[in-house]
Amino acid sequence: MSTSQFPILVINNGSSSLKFSVLNPKSERILSFGFAERIGTDQGLLKLSDMEKVKHQEHLPLADHRSALLRVIEILSKSGRFDCKAIGHRVVHGGEYFREPELVTDTVIEQIEELASLAPLHNPANALGIRVAAELFPGKPQVAVFDTAFHQTLPNYAFHYAIPHEYYEKYRIRRYGFHGTSHHYVTLEAAERLGKPYGQLQFISAHLGNGCSATAVKNGRSVDTTMGLTPLEGLMMGTRSGDVDPSLLLFLQERERLTLAEIIEILTRKSGLLGVSGVSHDMRSVITAADDGDSQAQLAIDLFCHRLGRGILGLAASLTAIDAVIFTGGIGENNAFIRSKVLSHLAILHPEIDPKLNEQNGKHSSGRITFGSGLLCLVIPTNEELMIARETDRLVP
Repeated sequence: MSTSQFPILVINNGSSSLKFSVLNPKSERILSFGFAERIGTDQGLLKLSDMEKVKHQEHLPLADHRSALLRVIEILSKSGRFDCKAIGHRVVHGGEYFREPELVTDTVIEQIEELASLAPLHNPANALGIRVAAELFPGKPQVAVFDTAFHQTLPNYAFHYAIPHEYYEKYRIRRYGFHGTSHHYVTLEAAERLGKPYGQLQFISAHLGNGCSATAVKNGRSVDTTMGLTPLEGLMMGTRSGDVDPSLLLFLQERERLTLAEIIEILTRKSGLLGVSGVSHDMRSVITAADDGDSQAQLAIDLFCHRLGRGILGLAASLTAIDAVIFTGGIGENNAFIRSKVLSHLAILHPEIDPKLNEQNGKHSSGRITFGSGLLCLVIPTNEELMIARETDRLVP
């Protein structure tokens, strides 16, 4: 069998997790998928659906990433040796090194590790996943697909901060943006659904999950986005604050006697929906609490939707028209109430929401949840794994 007939193995390695998919990028068929979580702890757990669609679940106490991936391969090989054409990896931060997906070399791995200061929770784990895969699949080509690469087309006035230029020259402090693979995928899909050339359309894409970001895409290029140097900037998220006044750090340092690291930890892991509601980082739980009369949960919802509406309108400054606003990610794809509330903040753009289509999450209307001549809004499920598989297949003949 030629290697072109083998599927692509896609790996998304986190600091304590491992997600994987086995896909045929041409047919878009998912052959297997699963995840290991709480790696390195007594509660390590592996769940997957194998190549025969049989579901597996087992504990992996104190497993490391290598043993977790090795166990995945053992299960996938139960009816014969598992093989793949190539391995594609999600890498969070590519800095200014990477404008496109890259075939992995020793230099590429070193550059990914060098950027760990910009993504300390992600890049070391991403690099580790590449090294483990190289050990388990010696000689197999690997491709790194960067969350930041899609945003390397931002114009300089959109990526620079208004700080002394020497800090950009010294440290490359600038806005990078994230969720690029997702924004790229859903805007490509939107163009296909509209039956128009991707390079002639303008979109605003809102990726709403535990992490949230929105991006303006003009003629196939990212021209503005809400996340910045790190994934902490921008919209309100599950546990991340998004934008705050920078002086807040000094204020909390002086009043609470906190270190800067402790404050960043609060803004990253204890803020957002969780911090405001005091209930959960999960929007579904927050909505349930609000329905039960919890005023803080209601405030969290109101704040989330207002900040997103303001973010979308701000991104419109980088476009000359809006062919569609796209909702994606777990919240964006599945929560009709939040979409409706966000669109209430976009009244100036005249979205005419169709309640029935919105409740159906656009599933029976090519994603459309609005009608009439006002702002077109679409719900498009993201598929970052497929996008990574496509890019890997493109780079590996």
